[in-house]
Amino acid sequence: MDLVSLHNPGQAHTGDRAALYRTIRDTFAGLEEEVATGHIAGYGVATWRGFADDGFSVPLLTSLAREAAGGSEHHLTAIQLPVSLVSMTPIELALAGRGPLRAAAAAGLRVMASAPLHGGELVEMVGKDLIDLIRPGLTPAQACLLATASCPGVTDILVSASSASHWHAAADALAEPVLDTARLREIAGVLASV
Repeated sequence: MDLVSLHNPGQAHTGDRAALYRTIRDTFAGLEEEVATGHIAGYGVATWRGFADDGFSVPLLTSLAREAAGGSEHHLTAIQLPVSLVSMTPIELALAGRGPLRAAAAAGLRVMASAPLHGGELVEMVGKDLIDLIRPGLTPAQACLLATASCPGVTDILVSASSASHWHAAADALAEPVLDTARLREIAGVLASV
């Protein structure tokens, strides 16, 4: 396997950070053993709220990975979190040069943006004015995907498609040139005023 993700570790020890950090470190140690045997190439952390709720940070995760590996040669390679026009906090923080996306990029980790269409709800919420601000001519889904893909630090977008045409539309959107940071700031400002 290329990647095994520890999913929502913050739910394991609500309110007990010491136990949470021990559990993450111990799990990373087990995953390091799996890397050593050749069963996996690397591991990551997938979370819905772990970074937002201050349960952990990228520097903390990389520190725990170093402890688990017994040095700097760990195999923590990715994080996954929601990034979308609904989940704007990661985008806003990245534009300000802070937050988990920037920290992951600085640590050399892949960042997988999950829920870029917010479970499909964004498609119904995005109107022509917002599409035109993002990039005229795109569909609502394409505009949302392009905005997420343009966020500094995002390396991968997790997309599910209900048909081949939806998949091709998503691929077309992600082949578009990314938006510059000035346009992302403008989009964030418009959405914050709504």
